[in-house]
Amino acid sequence: MPSSFDEHSENECFDRVSSDERERWNQKYRESPGSWIEPDPFLARAFAQFIQPSFPAGGSALDLAGGAGRHAIWLARQGWEVTLIDISETGVEQARQKAGPLASHIHFAIDDLTHFTASQTRFDVLMAFFYLERRIFSEIFKAIRPGGLLVYKTYTQAQAGLAGGPKDAAHLLEPGELLRLAKGLRVLHYSEAVAEKATAELVAKKEV
Repeated sequence: MPSSFDEHSENECFDRVSSDERERWNQKYRESPGSWIEPDPFLARAFAQFIQPSFPAGGSALDLAGGAGRHAIWLARQGWEVTLIDISETGVEQARQKAGPLASHIHFAIDDLTHFTASQTRFDVLMAFFYLERRIFSEIFKAIRPGGLLVYKTYTQAQAGLAGGPKDAAHLLEPGELLRLAKGLRVLHYSEAVAEKATAELVAKKEV
């Protein structure tokens, strides 16, 4: 059994990693505030094909690692209530400013998602773009209400051979891995592609 000193040291290590990650993203948002505006085209496609038909009257969404708000703001513009969570206070503040009058439809939260735990609130849609933390998928499932949708897109291992994007395997999906991570949900759409980016994208439903 580890001693209290060992536990304290481990917690300090996690805190230091979180602090370093937060500052890394803060710096990115400070250096290029105009680069995080347009939502990924997959969101509009997923909305038209799956979200709107399932929730024609709108609903609630959780945007994990939502950064400067490009996806949360787009969804709020469609009449949705959105909760945005990100580790970077700089990114979240930029999201708040960019949202303008739509900010009243977005709840902004700063948190380290490596420790994400689903609250009692359940969402109609949970979306995550270009963020991968395998350990929290069980909590992701809990955060989706029965009948709700998971909309997910991020990099695959093929990105390591392309310009830009992450190169660390911890942030890159193996072939077919997103399907395995989504096991227990009903897959409505899945695709892996290599173009300017190497990505996998998924829409899956939590059965009632």
